[in-house]
Amino acid sequence: MEAYCMKCKTKREITDPIAGFNAKSSPVTTGICPVCGTKLYRMGKTDAHADMVAPPKPEKVIVREGKLVIVESPAKAKTVGRFLGKGYTVRASVGHVRDLLKSQLSVDVDNNFLPKYRVPNEKKEVVKEIKKLAATAEEIFLATDPDREGESISWHLLEAAQIDPLRTKRVVFHEITAPAVADAFSHPRDINMDLVNAQQARRVLDRLVGYSISPILWEKVRGRLSAGRVQSVALRLIVERERAIDDFKPVEYWSIHGEFTPAGLKSNLTAKLARIDDKDPELSNKVIVDPILIDMETAAYSITKVKRGERRRKPTAPFTTSTLQQEASRKLGFTSKRTMGLAQGLYEGQDVGEGGTTGLITYMRTDSTNVSTIAQAEAREYVKGKYGGDFLPPEPPIYKTKSAGAQEAHEAVRPTSVMRDPEKVKEFLDPAMFKLYRLIWQRFVASQMEVAVFDTLQIEVTGKTSAHEYLLRASGSVVKFPGFMVVYEEAKNEDVKTEDDEENIKIPAGLMEGQKQELVRLIPEQHFTQPPPRFSEASLVAALEENGIGRPSTYAPTVSTIQQRGYVLREEKRLMPTDIGLQVNDLMVQYFPEVVDYNFTAHMEEDLDKIAEGQMQWEDAIREFYIPFAEDVKKAQAEMPVTKSGPEPIGRACPTCTKELVIRYGRYGKFISCSGFPDCRYTEAWLEKIGVSCPTDGGDLVERKTRKGRTFFGCINYPNCEFTSWKRPLVKPCPKCNGLLVVANKREAQCINCQESFLLEEIMPETVD
Repeated sequence: MEAYCMKCKTKREITDPIAGFNAKSSPVTTGICPVCGTKLYRMGKTDAHADMVAPPKPEKVIVREGKLVIVESPAKAKTVGRFLGKGYTVRASVGHVRDLLKSQLSVDVDNNFLPKYRVPNEKKEVVKEIKKLAATAEEIFLATDPDREGESISWHLLEAAQIDPLRTKRVVFHEITAPAVADAFSHPRDINMDLVNAQQARRVLDRLVGYSISPILWEKVRGRLSAGRVQSVALRLIVERERAIDDFKPVEYWSIHGEFTPAGLKSNLTAKLARIDDKDPELSNKVIVDPILIDMETAAYSITKVKRGERRRKPTAPFTTSTLQQEASRKLGFTSKRTMGLAQGLYEGQDVGEGGTTGLITYMRTDSTNVSTIAQAEAREYVKGKYGGDFLPPEPPIYKTKSAGAQEAHEAVRPTSVMRDPEKVKEFLDPAMFKLYRLIWQRFVASQMEVAVFDTLQIEVTGKTSAHEYLLRASGSVVKFPGFMVVYEEAKNEDVKTEDDEENIKIPAGLMEGQKQELVRLIPEQHFTQPPPRFSEASLVAALEENGIGRPSTYAPTVSTIQQRGYVLREEKRLMPTDIGLQVNDLMVQYFPEVVDYNFTAHMEEDLDKIAEGQMQWEDAIREFYIPFAEDVKKAQAEMPVTKSGPEPIGRACPTCTKELVIRYGRYGKFISCSGFPDCRYTEAWLEKIGVSCPTDGGDLVERKTRKGRTFFGCINYPNCEFTSWKRPLVKPCPKCNGLLVVANKREAQCINCQESFLLEEIMPETVD
């Protein structure tokens, strides 16, 4: 038996061979070189090993070091990594790493609704890297967002990357600041499977609804349509509001005001008729009003009551997801989607000159109005320092959460530090992000301040004739102490009338009971009751929340989805259903009444809350829904009429192959394509003509949309003609120079040629209510 001798540099016969095993339990033979005496060593099994028993192989020792932290986004990873420092590796999963397969239902309805998950191709490299890092890390921390979706992402990461649960902990923080991150890492916990199952149940429910109903709509109505558990309910709200508007019959009513000159005073007082002979006046038409006016002209008037009082207005609670979206819509004109995108950026961190990125607001998906005692104390310190102790209530206010079934013990949306004044960070933020931060900051600071106090004054003027006694009232208020209003006032909700909107007029000083009033004139006004307004994104979110439909994480996606699907149009910030939206809604109401039932949808949300609290098994909730739903699907498949029609020709030939051009519907609505598809793939945008000629070349002006969905108007002959306008052009030309008029604002039109402005009611009276 030979072995290589390192000293002789050649093979030598082994002298005195001894069979054995090395440290790894592999068979070896050792001996001595017969020439130089050097120890020889040879690997491999020999006959001498036949009766020998190899020692057990030693366990492989894996050297693990460092701590791996996994978050959702690179921006969040950057901010968290800065606070954790050395010894921590922070990686982003870039959202969900595992989901149900897109190509099939992926839910085994016959096997207890077992979901079938897979890692999408675009996430395989991410999962591979995380798996590799987790294998050599001493500890792994899953630091995804602090809600059900975040909990679910953590669980999917654990499963997809095959991370050892014994070395893995879950950490949650509601703001990305150094103290919050340090506190979270000092209190790690295990993954909460109740929260995971609640999110899993939502995903499975939505998949069962979407994948069961959508194919029926494709077959019976039109391709590329979809139905969703929450989106269909939101669509129903909009459709029912539209039909209420269509069915509305205006009712005539009148009001009568009197203008008086009080004895001894120069200023006039205006009061509204409130009672006739101690009864509410019924002023339904001119025939009734005229005799009253004649009689009131002859009355002797005097002040019979002067009531002074005080009214206190409390500040509004700090933002929840819903109220943030509503206020950002009213005050800033932001869509729900844009608001949440900007809020995500503020939460994940921005560099505001503090040595790196830091989170500026708390977690933005919440339905809680809770505020930590630390944040309250900081806000009180700020208010006392800037405005004085009078602007602080004796105790920090506590706000009750209004949302039906608020999810988890989150905090309200607030700045992570009140001391980070909006003006200090303005130069570091994009204008839109700054506006949203300022709104959140102002709302929170105001919520911790003293109430505003108003002095109120109510005057009653009584007029008597031989036939009747007339009571007229005037009310007014002035700010006595501004309180929270020095920082912030909530935007007026245009859809809801309040007492403040009714009568708040300037009342002259020096009025007293018994004072004679000389009637200057009576002011009769004709009114008509108004239909309910169309939903704005803000009021739709409020309606969804009020009805318990959806949760903070679903409001913005729901509002966006129904617009992307072409079911709803957003015009002048109001949502109106399209023809296809009306058709789909009617079919859903007829064939899937439970899916679009407000109470049933709210009940499902309650079940999801029960799952999250460990009071219900997620499979039971799905089963309760699915058994009757499956019957509805069978019935719809058999009974729903086919209304599908072929593509509509537009009367032009394809410039590529000369076949007929037709209207088709895609993901983003109408478009024009060749009837020879797929052989010919010619397409062009569908352009809505607005009935106005281009001032540059006389072509038709059409409505277009930017990539971000903003509407503008341009010439149909683009790119040969580059005329565009953000403002809607009007058919009627400028009365002064015959140029093109555009809608400048709610009241005025402006000529783009001579810049002259005109009242809209004069230019197009038929469109003004």
